[in-house]
Amino acid sequence: MRSLVILFASVALHAQTPDPRHLANGSVIPDEGYSDQPYVVKTNDGAWLCVVTTGPGQEGAGGQHIVTRRSTDLGKTWSEAVDVEPSNGPEASYAVMLKIPSGRVYVFYNHNTGNIRQVIGDKPAYRDGWVRRVDSLGHFVFKYSDDHGRTWSAQRYDIPQRDFEIDKRNVYQGKIKFFWTVGKAFLHRNAGYVPLHKVGGFGEGFFTSSEGVLLRSDNILTERDPAKLHWETLPEGDKGIRTPSGGGPIAEEHSFSTLSDGSLFVVFRTIDGHSAYAYSRDDGRTWSPSEYMRYADGRLMKHPRAANFAWRCENGKFVYWFHNHGGRFILEHPRRRTIAYEDRNPVWLAGGVEADSPQGKIIRWSQPEIALYEDDPIMRMSYPDLVEEGGKYYLTETQKEIARVHEIDPLLLEGMWSQFDNRTPVTKGLLLDAASSGAAQLPDLPAFTERNRGGHGTRDTRAGVSIDLWTSLDSLAPGQVLLDNRTPDGKGFVVHTAANGAVEIAINDGRTENRWASDRNAISAGARHHIAVIVDAGPKIITFVVDGKLHDGGTQRQFG
Repeated sequence: MRSLVILFASVALHAQTPDPRHLANGSVIPDEGYSDQPYVVKTNDGAWLCVVTTGPGQEGAGGQHIVTRRSTDLGKTWSEAVDVEPSNGPEASYAVMLKIPSGRVYVFYNHNTGNIRQVIGDKPAYRDGWVRRVDSLGHFVFKYSDDHGRTWSAQRYDIPQRDFEIDKRNVYQGKIKFFWTVGKAFLHRNAGYVPLHKVGGFGEGFFTSSEGVLLRSDNILTERDPAKLHWETLPEGDKGIRTPSGGGPIAEEHSFSTLSDGSLFVVFRTIDGHSAYAYSRDDGRTWSPSEYMRYADGRLMKHPRAANFAWRCENGKFVYWFHNHGGRFILEHPRRRTIAYEDRNPVWLAGGVEADSPQGKIIRWSQPEIALYEDDPIMRMSYPDLVEEGGKYYLTETQKEIARVHEIDPLLLEGMWSQFDNRTPVTKGLLLDAASSGAAQLPDLPAFTERNRGGHGTRDTRAGVSIDLWTSLDSLAPGQVLLDNRTPDGKGFVVHTAANGAVEIAINDGRTENRWASDRNAISAGARHHIAVIVDAGPKIITFVVDGKLHDGGTQRQFG
């Protein structure tokens, strides 16, 4: 004998026409073809200054160089490009900026000063032994602007890097260094910090080993002569910020944030299926042992080999950009496997709030929400920045060909930041709110597509629906119906139990049917569970949140 009791059920509609999360609804940042790392600082004259790596070819091709543009209307339009480096010189790539209180803006970037045209690659990745992409080596340099990015210094200045173990082990024993940078430089305790990612070699997956360091200047706020700036490479010793014990050789694209007690937080990508993080309590000189990123409930966060950045907002809370799946290997040869950089669509955000620990402040991360998406599933958006202006939030991103600015709904962020304390049921868009142990009149699903005027073709409504219920089951037998509004011909939706302790939804419009199940062991017999099913017709994704935890596929599936 089995019993099924629906303790509470609600259905909420969320319309998204047009959907601000769709990439096409952002404002374009102009480029020359290739477009990478669109990072922004707010200048002292009130403009946004954006630096971009661009060029006429693909990533890594000749002509790749650094330009900046200014916007005075929140990224809707941009000035003509100003060259930091010309396109007819050696490769200049991957810039980050730092504005100091005086208004001077520094831009830091890779520069192939020696015009090296090839370097020795790791075997057996390159058949002839040479790597001819040369945009991630050479000299780490900077220029500066004292007119809010309208012009840049004619002279560039080298930043010395201290040799680490990873440099000494490369094929040139550190005489040629391999490296690049992403994200934000930052000020901390009257010093300037610039992130750098050291590379051990080039081969399978392009970078074969990597780790993170910080370049610190203790006089950048006071010294006007750029040639007199002091630089030291942190952390102390000859090992950078690496993956957790037992992790892979890739630790790169480190993103740093400051906490209210003066601690530093860093998050970075790996090829281990999860991003990793660490804290420093001594201004970057030493770091805690790296760990894989976790939600506040202790579950691991999943992330592939893609940029994942965290930013501290003006309100002291944090936003984390990631892709919410564990990546995968693509088999190309029986004895080789290439680490995929794919599946950067959609973008997920998590909200972070500070908490106390015996070591100092830490960040607790919320369950995530979808922030940006594209209809093309293989489109890859990445290398973001966060800009705040007048209480509003903006994200930049690029798919390597088009960079854009997107305004983010502050309610999305506020909802994640308040997730740990908010116990108020949602009422906006509510279609049904019912307590029942038997029949209830369930509403119809929204129309996910509609005929265009004149009857030719269809229009995507970007609508969605969330189904939320409390339930208790004596048995986990598959096929137990929790909610069902299907007509005799099968049109409608049904939520029912599935194999292995999962819950499944099937939705049918009379022509096609879609279904998706929660992760395994989502529910247990005799326990009271809260189940939410989110059918989001913007990015075309169905997700399950069971007992407050968004299902991400666990170890059984790449995606949840």
